[in-house]
Amino acid sequence: MYDVLIIGAGPGGIYSAYELIQKRPGMRIAVFESGHALEKRRCPIDGKKIKSCIKCSTCSVMNGFGGAGAFSDGKYNITNDFGGTLYEYIGRETALELMHYVDQINMEHGGAGTRMYSTAGSSLKKLCMQNHLSLLEASVRHLGTDINYVVLQGLYQELKDRVDFFFDTRVEHLKKTEDGYLAEYEGGSAEGRYCIISAGRSGSKWMETVCREMGIETRSNRVDIGVRVEIPAVIFSHITDELYESKIVYRTAKFEDNVRTFCMNPRGFVVNENTNGIITVNGHSFEDESRKTENTNFALLVAKHFSEPFKDSNGYGESIARLSNMLGGGVIVQRFGDLERGRRSTKKRIEESTVHPTLAATPGDLSLVLPKRVLDGIIEMIYALDKIAPGTASDDTLLYGVEVKFYNMEVALDEHLETRHKGLFVIGDGSGVTHSLSHASASGVFVAREIAARED
Repeated sequence: MYDVLIIGAGPGGIYSAYELIQKRPGMRIAVFESGHALEKRRCPIDGKKIKSCIKCSTCSVMNGFGGAGAFSDGKYNITNDFGGTLYEYIGRETALELMHYVDQINMEHGGAGTRMYSTAGSSLKKLCMQNHLSLLEASVRHLGTDINYVVLQGLYQELKDRVDFFFDTRVEHLKKTEDGYLAEYEGGSAEGRYCIISAGRSGSKWMETVCREMGIETRSNRVDIGVRVEIPAVIFSHITDELYESKIVYRTAKFEDNVRTFCMNPRGFVVNENTNGIITVNGHSFEDESRKTENTNFALLVAKHFSEPFKDSNGYGESIARLSNMLGGGVIVQRFGDLERGRRSTKKRIEESTVHPTLAATPGDLSLVLPKRVLDGIIEMIYALDKIAPGTASDDTLLYGVEVKFYNMEVALDEHLETRHKGLFVIGDGSGVTHSLSHASASGVFVAREIAARED
């Protein structure tokens, strides 16, 4: 009998376990993770022999210790303005305090020396406002993909002898018992007095099943659809040198939709991402100067919210991504100039482009994939960004599609992030409440402290 079962070893699960052993060193804790241990997480794509996703049974980019964020750019945004709605449950001050606490832990486990960027006092804010754009406020700790990995190694070293980890172990069923909760997996089961679910975005379908079986209410969330833009790094250098990660929002003139920048990677790489067997696009960058490129990439996303009777926002996003996969065999790349001229990009046009792609994608036509309303908004946004960063709307700017950010159904939780079942908590991106590394990690700390306080 464990004291606490944690399902998922992403940031939420990791920081729950970390805080529990700080507050209650004698607690018996088990962490179940469907993916591999950190040192065994290897994506087979090498850019030479294997150039595109081969759809491994367990995606090492999305699953394993560290979750989907393990090989991300390692950006921890300390803000309530984006990254989730955690503050609506625990309060703004508490949310920010916990995000700063997580940052402190990261610094103690290998992140020392990395830079904290801030929008405070930035001249870019005025420039954006003068061009119908809005810069969101945030402090941003950039670890980089390489240092983020070092931090995760440090955290695992501290946890491994005090927490039981079950890697490559998918929890098939979760049941409420007289004494707590029973997690059933192939070949065994484990029971705990408390259970923390931190399933992440890749566990969205599993989370929906658990909620249905346990009678936990959910509501449809949203899906973000768009493209990843790749440009010469010098075009955005005046922005990225000062802020690194800038969240810029534009309200389209035609439909009054919000289009935003997301996950900016100065001198980084565009990469494939596998979510439930669907290939989408993302971006990474490294702190190590020797691993940087000449390009900067970032996403342009349009959020789509749905009302009754439609509830399957993720299914909508998946259908668009599948269409891209069907037409391009994976991710499609197109020059902005070709998109504006209504023609598909060809291998020859991409090769002649002044922007050299960092991902081997299929040249094609994104207008055959993305809904017109979404595509029109993205085109408007590119021209708006061109006013603050001339050259963004160049013919040779590369657009990769599609980029889809899936969000879990929002789980009905109280102010303790607890479900209707006492002792069952849902945290991280799997809750539908958080959408970022910092918010997911903070939610893990919050719930750990809640459990520890109940043991007083």
